[in-house]
Amino acid sequence: MPEYVNWLRHASPYINAHRDCTFVVMLPGDGVEHPNFGNIVHDLVLLHSLGVRLVLVHGSRPQIEARLAARGLTPHYHHGMRITDAATLECVIDAVGQLRIAIEARLSMDMASSPMQGSRLRVASGNLVTARPIGVLEGVDYHHTGEVRRVDRKGINRLLDERSIVLLSPLGYSPTGEIFNLACEDVATRAAIDLGADKLLLFGADLGLIDEHGRLVRELRPQQVPAHLQRLGSNYQAELLDAAAEACRGGVARSHIVSYAEDGALLTELFTRDGGGTLVAQEQFEVVREAAIEDVGGLLDLISPLEEQGILVRRSREVLEREIEQFSVVEREGMIIACAALYQIADSDAGELACLAVNPEYRHGGRGDELLERIETRARAQGLKTLFVLTTRTAHWFRERGFVPSSVDRLPSARASLYNYQRNSKIFEKAL
Repeated sequence: MPEYVNWLRHASPYINAHRDCTFVVMLPGDGVEHPNFGNIVHDLVLLHSLGVRLVLVHGSRPQIEARLAARGLTPHYHHGMRITDAATLECVIDAVGQLRIAIEARLSMDMASSPMQGSRLRVASGNLVTARPIGVLEGVDYHHTGEVRRVDRKGINRLLDERSIVLLSPLGYSPTGEIFNLACEDVATRAAIDLGADKLLLFGADLGLIDEHGRLVRELRPQQVPAHLQRLGSNYQAELLDAAAEACRGGVARSHIVSYAEDGALLTELFTRDGGGTLVAQEQFEVVREAAIEDVGGLLDLISPLEEQGILVRRSREVLEREIEQFSVVEREGMIIACAALYQIADSDAGELACLAVNPEYRHGGRGDELLERIETRARAQGLKTLFVLTTRTAHWFRERGFVPSSVDRLPSARASLYNYQRNSKIFEKAL
């Protein structure tokens, strides 16, 4: 129970931040077939109950493949894109229609003792996507394969205002009454851009973007995406990453790639500080900056446990408020996770690096090095020639970064007179 309470308390800021926001969620056909689909539906219902405006876009590739196989038809692709002839279009319409009805049915559940009890959702769909044919490319006729021409922004927003979940299928219609088979990634991306959505959430088989070493890439800027696309080549992970970057370039603040196979992946990504997937965002997720008076509370939360352990010298709120301009901080999603201070020593060309602290949960991401570099840059800008540090527990860390052992005699007199012999701190210095 304490774990649940703690999680809920930490999720509260995100609950408030997401309320009345528009999220476009893309779930491929593989995700609809996966055993975890029922949990994803429950999580979407939870988002709706928390005031999120939801647009759900579903895919249908495996379902179309199954219908083609049942009819003895061979699927045809060019550059990874399905060629939709008249016979294939019949399979597409059949697959998409059944999927849409199945999804609407799942979202309509109101069973006692289920997570959806009392939800009473209204799901709305229809001719909300206008499409055009791709036509002939490189001599290949794509027939009824199309691309999004426009999304009915006003119509969708009206439905969202009425508290409906809007369901978009990978089909589009032309002004002449033709039907076109669309890529669900294209529908989701264009919907997010045209609606000015706050987030685009893309479900894939993996946790998110996996790097060449098999590790999850938690955050990217759009300009970093091309290098990963080149590495990935032509696979579905690349398609998702390309869609996420395109949405960001189109004005969507944040795109997320999460796993449809991982129970709770969507909620973990949206309601925890570090998430569980890959975030592609225009703005920095984590920033190193100079501290402001509003950061005093966050600084106290960070350094108080270290003061209790005797690692840092105690600083009251009044002292922090008075000395706030000396501090640099690392901020992550509104939380101060690391700090360091630079004090110029009177009547000398030396400074002291003090109060270097990193939240225990973030001690292996190089934040200490970032702050040290920041402090050294500030010190040089102030014309300082030497940087001193006094420490009781982290001597090796500083030695590994170019600091050498020093002594009280080496300290400028203004600082030497304040040395606390009872703490017996080790003194190190570094030439700048």
